[in-house]
Amino acid sequence: MTRHFNTTGHNLPTEHYSVDPFARITWSKLQRLIDAKKFFVVHAPRQSGKTTLLEAIVQRLNAEGHYAAMRMSVHSVQTAGSEWEKGIRTVADRLVLEAEDSFPDSWLSREGPALVKTGSPGNLLMRMLRKWAATSEKPIVLLVDEIDALVGDTLVSVLTQLRDGYIGRPKPFPQSVILCGVRDVREYRIHTSKGEIIAGGSCFNVKAESLRLGNFIEDEVHELYSQHTAETGQGFDGSIHSKVMALTGGQPWLVNALARELTLNMPELRDRTRTITPDDVDEAKEQLILRRDVHIDQLVDKLKEPRVRRVIEPILSSGEWAGYASEEDRMYAMDLGLVVEDREGGPRIANEIYREVIPRVLTSTFQRDLEGQVRGKPYVLPDGRLEFRKMLEGFQQFYRANADILRDLDLYGQATTQLILQAWLQRVVNSGGLIEREYALGTGRADLFVRHFHQENGGRGEQRFVLEIKVVRSRRSVETTIQEGLVQTAEYADRCNPEEAHLVVIDPRERSWDEKIYVRECVAPVLEGSSCQSGRAITVWGV
Repeated sequence: MTRHFNTTGHNLPTEHYSVDPFARITWSKLQRLIDAKKFFVVHAPRQSGKTTLLEAIVQRLNAEGHYAAMRMSVHSVQTAGSEWEKGIRTVADRLVLEAEDSFPDSWLSREGPALVKTGSPGNLLMRMLRKWAATSEKPIVLLVDEIDALVGDTLVSVLTQLRDGYIGRPKPFPQSVILCGVRDVREYRIHTSKGEIIAGGSCFNVKAESLRLGNFIEDEVHELYSQHTAETGQGFDGSIHSKVMALTGGQPWLVNALARELTLNMPELRDRTRTITPDDVDEAKEQLILRRDVHIDQLVDKLKEPRVRRVIEPILSSGEWAGYASEEDRMYAMDLGLVVEDREGGPRIANEIYREVIPRVLTSTFQRDLEGQVRGKPYVLPDGRLEFRKMLEGFQQFYRANADILRDLDLYGQATTQLILQAWLQRVVNSGGLIEREYALGTGRADLFVRHFHQENGGRGEQRFVLEIKVVRSRRSVETTIQEGLVQTAEYADRCNPEEAHLVVIDPRERSWDEKIYVRECVAPVLEGSSCQSGRAITVWGV
């Protein structure tokens, strides 16, 4: 049976195309910590390959024969909610169930069930692990998966019992415990049933190190996709791998989901003699976004959290640093995989797919309302070409007529106007095109590259437009904003080679509509040392 690209559960190399799990965290580093009897943390965003890595660690340790290694998941324990005693018994029961499969002759499998029912929850987990370690012929390595599924007093008790067991050595206890979840334990802020907030680091201050499982690099994407070519004969265009990296940032689920869409869900590509092209990747990306699989829905759900919003909102609105997210907020968003942080540029959305998903889901209801207000395809000519200027004129008129209502929408705070504009563009581009978005905190801009497709001479023609969005900040004049925006638009246009370049200037200050709504035909200044095309024509639109 031919293997396939996996998007559910951990990878099984016999069934799924797979990259060496120890490529992103080296075996030598893991082995050093285990041999040194350390407790440590492995963390990464959801669906990044954490469970696949843990299973690989278990298999390798048990195959080498020096340790008795076992992985247990505590995901189901979240159903206990605030009932910590029930939660601890559920954790203990999960420990026994895993042992019955992995070590059926162990003390834990034989005697553990009785202790789960009768033992005191306050030290139940520690007693079971001590007894198991005392009766095991080999040192035990315990890997606890999805530790952040635990909440409140249950999480405090589990972390505390593991810490107390560690401190109590040389009394018998597992040689090494690996906690695995989305976030580092030190980042936890645990709300107890008494309303107290406890830092996870204080409950588990015996942690030796925290290892972050990174994303794929381009060579690993190439290796993964090449396995499909080797087994089916179906090739990928040579530029595919860099395009996939740009779209996904190497996020493992996205890398596999794109490939699965291309090789399984697109009927024309089931013909294995057909080479997969970058245009096919664009179509697969669009289908992935529209279908909103669980991974995308989880992303959408996180956008509602205040601490995520405090990070994402200023990025979408091209905001500045002051007065926005705290370091803790930014670390949380990075641990979720929503943003990455450059030393020079600050936080930015992690990859192109997330950059497109976020504004589309935030404006999804508004886009549906637009369908009722602006029917048909008023800016698409009979030959399928897009009248981009008329589309922007239409947005100015729409925004002016509905400004009071639109201001009250609060789609995402200060980013609301930018999101409304992107929703307007998305509605039109949905008729046959793509929007590529770039924005990052502190840049003072959002770059949109619009590609619109139409039939031309029996084939596919393409129109290309650049749209820069600038916001007039409180201490800057409109003219300063425009001049800065013209240079930035010209720089972006030089990269994309569009047939038209546009700059939209959003002025959130209280001013008359005659001052805010305007259209100017400008020529971008060429600065000394700039490589931009001289005298590029740019249309400036005031909103």
